Amino acid sequence: MNKLILADSQAIFRAGTAKVLALDDDLRIIAQCSDTERMMHAVSTFPGSILIFASTLKPELNRLRSVLETMGSRGIVIAENNEVPARYLQLGFNGVVLRNTTGAALAECVHRVAAGETWQPLQGLLAEAPEEDLVGARVRDRLTPKEMRIVALIVQGCKNREIATRLKTTEQVIKNYLRSIYDKTGVGDRLELALFTLHHRVLAEAAAMVGSNIEAEELSTSPRTPEAHSSEALPPKVQSIARTGT
Repeated sequence: MNKLILADSQAIFRAGTAKVLALDDDLRIIAQCSDTERMMHAVSTFPGSILIFASTLKPELNRLRSVLETMGSRGIVIAENNEVPARYLQLGFNGVVLRNTTGAALAECVHRVAAGETWQPLQGLLAEAPEEDLVGARVRDRLTPKEMRIVALIVQGCKNREIATRLKTTEQVIKNYLRSIYDKTGVGDRLELALFTLHHRVLAEAAAMVGSNIEAEELSTSPRTPEAHSSEALPPKVQSIARTGT
């Protein structure tokens, strides 16, 4: 039984990856981490494991590789679609998959790495990336601005009630829009929609931009509280303590 640690700041992608790998009886997920600090703790806690982590976490790669080696563990990088995978192998990691990889390819990568081999995307898969971008572009252009806002919030992990609140509408309206979005993207549920979006670079970038715009709009319209105002004058570490109360 191969023990796996999943580390990615995107909760939807972690959930989708866990769902795919859970189908393999030889693989067991023992920890899921949303940031670098939790990831490093998990690596230090579970020796002999396989870490699957997103490059977007931006850990100190040399330190991470050293800790993995010390713990008798291996590392697989989830690289963004525009990155050069060979870089991570040169740094000593055991495998690399692109963000838009298939579930079957990810499972095969894990098994190869567990067997002591290395793994990187095949040239054929790399050659298909532009076509995948065209798919993302077509879907992006088919979605209405309101539908894209809903997609952006689903990728952030929001439920229908929160989406309705943030977009100032009702849950039933959101459900109606989702049916249209599912038809346009060819997916069957929220998780598939989020993974479809993340797997297509052009669509993912559009959703990220829309998500940032929504957050900016919310900040511009929300009243500033005295607590928030006073904490801005504090140093970063003190701000953190003020927010957590510890």
